Amino acid sequence: MTARTEAGGAPPAHALRDYALLADGERGALVGPHGDIVWMCAPTWSDDAVFAALIGGDGWYTVTPGAPFVWGGYYEAGSLIWRSRWTTTDGITECREALAYPGDPHRAVLLRRIHAVDGDARLTVELNLAAGFGAQPLGPVHRDDQGRWTGRAGNLHVRWSGTPQARHRGTVLRTVVDLAAGEHHDLVLEVSDRPLPDPVPASRWWRATETRWAESVPELADTLGRRDARHAYAVMTGLTSASGGTVAAATTSLPERAEQGRNYDYRYVWIRDQAYVGQAAAAAGGHCLLDDSVRYVTARLLEHGSGLAPLYTHTGHPVPDQRTLDLPGYPGGFDTVGNRANRQFQLDAFGDSLLLLAAAARADRLAADGWRAALIAADAIAARHREKDAGIWELHDDRWAHSRLTCAAGLRAVARAAPLITRGRAAGWEALADRLVADTSADCLHPSGRWQRSPTDPGVDAALLMPAVRGAVPADDPRTLATLAAVREDLAQDHYVYRFRHDQRPLEDAEGAFLLCGFAMALAEHQQGHDVESVRWFERNRAACGPAGLYAEEFDVAQRQLRGNLPQAFVHALVLETAARLATGPTTG
Repeated sequence: MTARTEAGGAPPAHALRDYALLADGERGALVGPHGDIVWMCAPTWSDDAVFAALIGGDGWYTVTPGAPFVWGGYYEAGSLIWRSRWTTTDGITECREALAYPGDPHRAVLLRRIHAVDGDARLTVELNLAAGFGAQPLGPVHRDDQGRWTGRAGNLHVRWSGTPQARHRGTVLRTVVDLAAGEHHDLVLEVSDRPLPDPVPASRWWRATETRWAESVPELADTLGRRDARHAYAVMTGLTSASGGTVAAATTSLPERAEQGRNYDYRYVWIRDQAYVGQAAAAAGGHCLLDDSVRYVTARLLEHGSGLAPLYTHTGHPVPDQRTLDLPGYPGGFDTVGNRANRQFQLDAFGDSLLLLAAAARADRLAADGWRAALIAADAIAARHREKDAGIWELHDDRWAHSRLTCAAGLRAVARAAPLITRGRAAGWEALADRLVADTSADCLHPSGRWQRSPTDPGVDAALLMPAVRGAVPADDPRTLATLAAVREDLAQDHYVYRFRHDQRPLEDAEGAFLLCGFAMALAEHQQGHDVESVRWFERNRAACGPAGLYAEEFDVAQRQLRGNLPQAFVHALVLETAARLATGPTTG
């Protein structure tokens, strides 16, 4: 492998497994094996990208060895501080990389420390920052007497420190960094929607970032695969803003299936996913993420009540309608921003909210506002459970079995966790849960005895594993056992699980294995006391990531490639929850 030696266009696209994530809670950046940062939105998650090369736009920031190299990299434990590591023909060079943490909602601070670990090092550095998904390049730029470059890109203020010898050619600032063995060199890039304050030394940014990460990620000693459990917690922490909202992914437009039109913008907060994050944190004893999830979901329920939307921006605002950009897109896909799910009704969001709030109550971490939110969610289920909804997979409106059973699970969980002030409501919640299960059994019980997807769709659906895991019906209920057996038989291959059958094609021809469902299978087997099988499912799906330990939504089993936006928060949530629950005896809720 050889680095680019001339400023000759955007870095090439890599397989998704080769990217690492830098994140500070307010935005995220993807860095590839050439030291190529090709994706970052600024100032926050749902704003336009300033590095859009990942989806064919302008904008990148590269630190690349000048000699042929073999790439590697790793995260410092319990953090999203990444070390790109290159073994060259001349020695070993590392670039320590992070977004300064915790992030400021108005200012991104991107830290890169180049270190000549073994032997001298020469690296080529390029900055091509362009706001508006590449439409508004940086310029004009000015270099001050300290060698710092400043300028504007659209309405964003930019400052780049550590490259006094850079040359500005077209829209690219480019320089070469030479280091003697053992030396290091700092680069600091700041991007803000407000005038920038006085510069801060790189060493101060690094100390603050190291300290905050050490405080943010618990040890999680009582988990299976502790290293990966802690990493999953760190990833979710990096995706969680000061509002408490955890974005579903850092990216948009990374295709789930090449040339199939399944491209989505996941830079928003799904209520369902947020509930998964909080429940995972509760299971593992990570109270910071639990508190954040409860705070965010509580605020949305108090504000919107029974009109709760499936998703919001990280600040709690409506998600814009879906539209496309005039960009080539990531190979096999196309560019899109906004999300059409903003107009959907998803009944299960109320059930998942109750499951989250009940988990917080069991941990004695649910305040009065949270209980008010629980009352609102329970009342919304009572009022709306007969309506058709789009369901967990956001398809056409139907009376999805998963949605109703999830609501039953949520009602049961909150009834059992209710304090004395709501005990009078608990019996009514249990009765409503019983009615939901009976109604679902009346129109969604397949002749074979398992749950089917909806009254109009007799198919098997892996999502229907979760209601039993969450306590909608007992683990030994014949419907639970029949559903588990059907998913195992019809949707599983080689210990990976697919969501449902789209048609008569082989499963792998329609889409990738769905990692959320693989971990759900591990939880379901664990609930049955099948210890060996549950660990097999866990380990198989835990391995479906790249060197950076990031999970996408789907995994192409044949090619061992990630598919979809990166990293997918709900998969990391299930990694964490499964790691925690498999370390204990079978349980529900």
